[in-house]
Amino acid sequence: MTISEEALRLHEAGKGKICIAGKFRLKDRNMLALAYTPGVAAPCMEIARDKSNVYKYTMKQNAVAVVSDGSAVLGLGNIGAEAALPVMEGKCLIFKEFAGIDAFPLCLKTQNQEEIVETVKNIAPVFGGINLEDIAAPKCFWVEDTLRKELDIPVFHDDQHGTAVVVLAGLINALNVVGKGKSVKVVVSGAGAAGIAVARMLLSYGIKNIVLADSAGAIYDGRKENMNPVKQEMAVLTNPDRRIGPLSKIVAGADVFIGVSAPGILKKEDVAKMDRPIVFALANPTPEIMPAEAEKGGAVIIATGRSDFPNQINNSLCFPGMFRGALDARAKSITEEMKLAAAKALSSMVKPGRDRIIPGMFDRNVVKSVADAVKKSAH
Repeated sequence: MTISEEALRLHEAGKGKICIAGKFRLKDRNMLALAYTPGVAAPCMEIARDKSNVYKYTMKQNAVAVVSDGSAVLGLGNIGAEAALPVMEGKCLIFKEFAGIDAFPLCLKTQNQEEIVETVKNIAPVFGGINLEDIAAPKCFWVEDTLRKELDIPVFHDDQHGTAVVVLAGLINALNVVGKGKSVKVVVSGAGAAGIAVARMLLSYGIKNIVLADSAGAIYDGRKENMNPVKQEMAVLTNPDRRIGPLSKIVAGADVFIGVSAPGILKKEDVAKMDRPIVFALANPTPEIMPAEAEKGGAVIIATGRSDFPNQINNSLCFPGMFRGALDARAKSITEEMKLAAAKALSSMVKPGRDRIIPGMFDRNVVKSVADAVKKSAH
């Protein structure tokens, strides 16, 4: 049986992967009276008197909405709300299993950015945090930025920031292994949600020599082809040497390649032009270059997004602990300081080596370490 066949059987047998479970059993009339009418009126009135009491008396204190419009699901593209639901259920299962968070999938029957924002704002009273997922760029940037401004609970687009946090954590250790610092030259292939967020995170960490590339080549200030406002913003902040040209040209002399783009676009000959290369080939399921080919090109450290190779860069290392810490701190937003703290906490969990630059997601200390760092940095 293939993994696809086995997955179909699992999903059919369970009729999905999550369910709602009560915290109390309605075993008699008295319990019913406490949980519902007339007893429920008491917490209702306490919340009406002071809205902050909603955290004291309801699920909001531990609830996260996982919101998607189905426009950029995994590597599957714009497959719509219904087809996105298995992914969002899986995300909710990870939230519960690893962080004890009650997460609920909300797949929206709209891909209009204003409607997405209004819908999330209208359901926000129920939730202590919003996890945006699989919303296409550049729309995802506007949706997140708008919600962050208009809501008083954490809003986190995991495709962007979860990826960026784990990439930075792995890169800190990779640089340690090869004996390099923040002065490295980095090429980021992919200028969608993940690529932009990775570049921003590296800038926040203090790595300044970054070239961001898309299908049209290096992004630079003054480029006209295939640009949008977010790419233009990054063009001003990155590529200090104003490098121009395709990926094969701009990786020459670079120390680090980070791919969040497309399969097979980096060749071993390209890796051979780099300086003691660190290669993060994170396209899934087929990376920008397979590890064996990257090694032939001279890569010292290789990471992918896959579980069947060493050094898996997996968002699941970030988002459960990130939200656990933010919820426990009653944070109103997730700041750059919180993301940097999460990355540093992750990187500190392993003694780095060529095949060990990041902990595994089944290390049960990951969530606590990230959550503690996030909670501390939230104050």
